Amino acid sequence: MGLIDRILKPSTRAFISEARKTPGYSFFDLIHGYVYTRWPYLYIGIGTGEHPATSWFILLAGLWNRLIAPAKKAETASSGISIADTYHGKAIPLATAEQLVHVHHDLDVRDLEQVIPYKRARSIIMRNPDHIIALECPCRSAREHPCLPLDVCLIVGEPFASFVREHHPQRSRWITSDEAVAILKAEDERGHVHHAFFKDAMLDRFYAICNCCKCCCGAMQAQRGGTPMLASSGYVSVVDPTVCIACGVCAPYCQFEALSVADGLNRLDYRKCMGCGICVSKCDQGALTLVLDPARGTPLEVCSLMSAAIRLVDFEDVPTA
Repeated sequence: MGLIDRILKPSTRAFISEARKTPGYSFFDLIHGYVYTRWPYLYIGIGTGEHPATSWFILLAGLWNRLIAPAKKAETASSGISIADTYHGKAIPLATAEQLVHVHHDLDVRDLEQVIPYKRARSIIMRNPDHIIALECPCRSAREHPCLPLDVCLIVGEPFASFVREHHPQRSRWITSDEAVAILKAEDERGHVHHAFFKDAMLDRFYAICNCCKCCCGAMQAQRGGTPMLASSGYVSVVDPTVCIACGVCAPYCQFEALSVADGLNRLDYRKCMGCGICVSKCDQGALTLVLDPARGTPLEVCSLMSAAIRLVDFEDVPTA
């Protein structure tokens, strides 16, 4: 065993090993991924502007961009890749989130252009998907008065789960699929949105399910600020005016502020709706439903992706003449 192997934790070596197998994954991406996963509270705290070091980071980032990063920026500009392309989430209804934590076999589905409308980080490559960590949410932890509980971020699969657990033992815990579902349901009941998160530095693929709210979530904050970090589920909420009584119960639960009641009518702002489905479960009248909307992209249907991947493997295993 070499010196580096003796210094690095086993989970770090596993991350590096997986990175070497990832096409197009650069050394810069590896450093970025390590920093992001090793110090997520600092990373997210600075990103949301809540950390005291934010002003210093902005100064250092400016120096980095002027002295070191022009080549990287030129490469990004030539490929038309934006910040949102490298780090983004897709809104998913509760049922889809439950499916993601109930995958018990490795899954390899790459380049989901129709499902994940970004140019990078749009693959679902799950190794040991039953390895799940509940992590104290970095976004909530960055806030002065966060929503509770904190341990609602779900890190799914390897090498991510072991890396997070080994480096953050005081802020994470191993959980089962059923425990993960319990967290998802509890957050859904609180009106918090589920997002499947993808990141270029996280081996260009899915790695976590965020369960958060507009007051804490850094991604929602960025979305409101004009950075399109979040993609629609592929659904849109529809109000049935013949059933709706305009009680207004659903509106406060909409984390994207797409619902409002005015003049005795429940109004939906189509442009803001992300099809998360939270409002549907809050309507006792059954006046709200999720409807497929082709203009919003393709839903993340985990079972369909698994079936397609299995069929592909079966096809490749058929001997040729």
